[in-house]
Parts: sequence; C-alpha cells; structure tokens
Amino acid sequence: MINSTQVSYFKLVAYFDTGVFKYLYFMIVMSLYMLIVCANLLLIVVICMNRSLHEPMYLFLCSLFVNELYGSTGLFPFLLVQILSDIHTISASLCYLQIFCVYTYVCVEFFNLAVMSYDRYLAICYPLQYHARMTSNKVAVLVASIWLYSVLGIVVMMSLSVPLQLCGNTIQKVYCDNYSIVKLACFDTTVNNIYGLVFMVTVLFGLIILILYSYMRILKVCYSGSKQTRQKAVSTCTPHLFSLLNFSFGGSFEVVQGRFNMNSLPIMLRIFLSLYWLTCQPLFNPVMYGLKMSKIRNICRSLAFGKRM
Repeated sequence: MINSTQVSYFKLVAYFDTGVFKYLYFMIVMSLYMLIVCANLLLIVVICMNRSLHEPMYLFLCSLFVNELYGSTGLFPFLLVQILSDIHTISASLCYLQIFCVYTYVCVEFFNLAVMSYDRYLAICYPLQYHARMTSNKVAVLVASIWLYSVLGIVVMMSLSVPLQLCGNTIQKVYCDNYSIVKLACFDTTVNNIYGLVFMVTVLFGLIILILYSYMRILKVCYSGSKQTRQKAVSTCTPHLFSLLNFSFGGSFEVVQGRFNMNSLPIMLRIFLSLYWLTCQPLFNPVMYGLKMSKIRNICRSLAFGKRM
C-alpha cells in the first residue's frame, strides 16, 4: 500500500507520444500563452492608467483580467514543459500547488462574473442611483471578498486532500485535479466528498440565483424601457453573457468528464475539452471586452496610434 508520505510524484497518463509534432504543439501553446499574457496585461494597464476607466464595471473587469493571468500562469508553463518531456510526471508538492491555483482561478472567475451581473443590474435598473449604490468602497469590498472567499474555500479543500493516504499515483488527465487525487485515496473520503459537494452547491446555487435575478430584472427594464435603454443593456451585457456561457460550457463538460467514463471520445477531443475553460476563457475575455467596450477600444486605439483622446 502506498500512503501519502510515500507518494512523491504523480504520473499524468493522458499524455501520448506525438513524435516530432510535439514541437508544433509547443509553439501553438506558447503562442497562445503569450497572446493571453499580452492581451490581459494590456487591458490591466489601460484600466489602471486611465482615470476615466476607474468606474465599477472596469474595476471588476480588471479583477477578471488579473485572474486570467493568474490562472494561465498556473497551467501554461506546466503544459509547455510536459509537451517537450518524454516522462510525464509531476512532484506531489507541485501537483497540489497547481490544484490550488486552478481551483482558486475557477472560483474567482465565477464569483467575478456573478458580481459583474449584479453591477450591470444596478447600472441599468437604477441609473440615477447607481453611483450611490455602487461606491468605490463597495467595489473594493466586493473584489476583496471574491478573492478571500475563493482562497479560503480552496485552502480548506486542500487541507482535507493533502493528508489523504493514497493507493496509487496515476492521474488520468494532463494536469492535476483534486477529484482525481481523492479517487486514489485508500480509505474513506466521505468528509472530502461532503465538503466538495456543499461548497460547490452553495457557491453555484447562490451565484446562479444572483445571475438569474439580475438578468430577469434587466430584461424587464428592457421590455418596458426606451430604445436607448435597450441599446445600453445590449452593449454592456453581451460581452458578459458570452463570457458566462463560454465558462459555464467548459466547466460543465469538465465536471461530466471527471464523473463519467468518456473513453468513447477521441483522446485529443477529451484533452481539448478538459483544457477549454482554462485556456480559451483567458483569451476570450480580453478579446470580447476589448472589442465590445467602446471606451476600452478607443483608448487602446489612441495608444496604438499615439493619439490623445
């Protein structure tokens, strides 16, 4: 029997021999990572350096872009090393660190998107009272709460997973996953399963209620409001809705793949879909918001062509 003190590394068996194509995959993933870093970093700098963008919506966006950088850095450098490596293993300490980074990224992302829907609800349904209701102090408290609650929730989860006695060290994925490690446990994992279920249901239920309530109120105002109100709602809510749907699709498939046997699907498709919400979302958000938000688009254009706004 292998216990937790004897497991010094994990084997990631979802990787397969790609031969000379591994250099092509490496260049594709490297290019994607550099694009994500540059796009998110650019928008963070634009928002921080322009006082005209120091509004609640853009500050929440800044938190979102910071989270994209954080999540990408927790995954992409590891993927790049594994693509070039012939032996696909990871030390136990780095594996747990990656789990912490990936899971906090996911929590912060969902919390941030939910708070942004609430912010859009206030802006559209209470335009005259918006700045009184969404003050700079409230924005700071919400952003800090998003990160603090996510970190604390995942710290508790990790404190239950790290001491587990394991009867194996094989993970059926291309990156470390908490559920995969819990399945390797030699003994009862009821506490882990209960905490994971309660944390996920509590977070998802609360955030989904907030999102649905916000958008039902927005739709009500749109149907009864003026054409200008509808146009404002569409222009500000479209990027958020696309981002939310994109993230939800990727997350849903990842949950399904982790709980059910998906071996009937081609391995490349399974790898792509398991990485989708961790790789496409960090690129999708800056592109979508950069193109749809006229203020951000105009400032980026002025920076690119050296014109003053």
